[in-house]
Amino acid sequence: MKLYIYVFSLVGVKSKVLGTFITEGDEGKEICKKLLSTKESAQKYAERLAELAVALGFDGWLLNMEVELDVGEIPNLKEFVSHLTQTMHSSLPGSLVIWYDSVTIDGDLSWQNQLNEKNKPFFDISDGIFVNYSWEEDYPKLSATVAGDRKFDVYMGIDVFGRGTYGGGQWTTNVALDVIKMDDVSAAIFAPGWVYETKQPPNFQVAQNRWWGLVEKSWGIVQNYPKVVPFYSNFDQGHGNHISIDGAQVLSTQWNNISLQTFQPFLEYVDDPTSNTIQVNVDFNEASFSGGGNLTFKGTLETNASVSTRLFLGELLMDALPLHFTYSVKSQGNSQVGLSLEFTSEIQGKKKLLLASQGMNRSSSKFSEVIVPLQLTKPNMAPGWVVQESSIAMNGYTLTEIHAVCYRQQPENSVRRSAARSNNQDPAEYFAVLGHLRISTSDQNTEFPPSTSWIVEGQDVEWGGSQGSKTLSLKLSWKLKEGNKSLFPRYYIYVEKLSKQSLRALEKRLEGAREYIGVAHVEAFYVSDFAIPSGTSSLKFIIQVCDVEGSSQTLDDAPFFQLNVESQ
Repeated sequence: MKLYIYVFSLVGVKSKVLGTFITEGDEGKEICKKLLSTKESAQKYAERLAELAVALGFDGWLLNMEVELDVGEIPNLKEFVSHLTQTMHSSLPGSLVIWYDSVTIDGDLSWQNQLNEKNKPFFDISDGIFVNYSWEEDYPKLSATVAGDRKFDVYMGIDVFGRGTYGGGQWTTNVALDVIKMDDVSAAIFAPGWVYETKQPPNFQVAQNRWWGLVEKSWGIVQNYPKVVPFYSNFDQGHGNHISIDGAQVLSTQWNNISLQTFQPFLEYVDDPTSNTIQVNVDFNEASFSGGGNLTFKGTLETNASVSTRLFLGELLMDALPLHFTYSVKSQGNSQVGLSLEFTSEIQGKKKLLLASQGMNRSSSKFSEVIVPLQLTKPNMAPGWVVQESSIAMNGYTLTEIHAVCYRQQPENSVRRSAARSNNQDPAEYFAVLGHLRISTSDQNTEFPPSTSWIVEGQDVEWGGSQGSKTLSLKLSWKLKEGNKSLFPRYYIYVEKLSKQSLRALEKRLEGAREYIGVAHVEAFYVSDFAIPSGTSSLKFIIQVCDVEGSSQTLDDAPFFQLNVESQ
């Protein structure tokens, strides 16, 4: 659970993360007998749950007592709920304890599907109720009446699988959401993983956008970003088929690590694919600039046409200092991607700026200003990628929208010829990839501390293997001799296998000899059963330091730990 909490903090999610305490079946009855045997036992176990939540860093509990209880156990159940709620609040301000609509005040396991006199006593001593899914159309309004000024603490359940749920769930989940919103209570969506688990066509990314589009259509968007700088997204979802750093692929196998997620774009689902000539998806197969994801734009586009796609909806207040917008693009032919930025001001109104090359012509009239970005060069950057940067000062404005603009770059001497062509010219194939987007207050690269500024150690070294093979397990740890470690939220780990020959002629070392083996978000990394090729005399573990804006230290300057293998 700590990993999920960490990921939420990375992408600015303010939601509460709750643990679930559930009792069901015969085993659940036995647990309840012990838990509810006395008032003191109820308090004791409530305190243990509160301690567990605080220790693991989550924000409270969902209580689901799905068992029949003796009516004599109910007073101690109420004590358990009340004491847990109070203890959580005192231990962790802002925490929540939510009661699930299951056992009633009479001890019956009878789902009420609304807030009423049968479950309200538990609602009164907790922070809210998760109402079972089988409610009817007027139940949200009835529940709001019972809740009074706590109506938003009533969470009407929706089972996305559609098992007895109002509206049928699945692709009609919005039917229930519309009723809940109209009656001014809250919603509890259960199992949105239905999209993935049932393999909805045509593929997960498209189906996922379509389903969440139903939620947006009903309730709108409540989580806007960017709100602060630096802001960085490489569109990574924490899994993929490769990993790249500065456009160079360092891993070519499937992987899963949700701690590598970054901010995701607000892609809009288009009901009629034929209405949009460019299809936009978060992609894991095409080349990535950073991590394992990207935004891929594929389709057809006429010479003088452009297509705009929403990426982010922000609330970023600009001040006197300019902001630097940096993004990477890889494209085929004359396919190009620019950025459309919309700013609003109560005094000055709206302004739309376009960041695009000089080949953008007809559509530029839609914008207040067209800015031609500078092309940046980065050492060791893979061929094909273009990194562009623009500096923008909009003091007093708020950045509210960021769109990608697909267009075709035209050479200057072809403008007159293209204007003379017929407007019904057949569209040509379009393909481009957006690798990352960074918004920062500085155009200066981070000055990473040199390797001599770090203390790197190898601990708990264990050698293994048999019949001529050799393996290694160890813990790598590192720390700055002095300075602020919080500047560096991520470290890529490589290993270099050195032979006697390579030790004599390091200048001839091939870059491919450095093998990417993982990532760390703390100053430690565990290597387990690493296979060592024969002829290896030493192993050099390299820690590539990364900053909050997605930049990384050059490997030649990175801290490292070298371990002799030959004598083992």
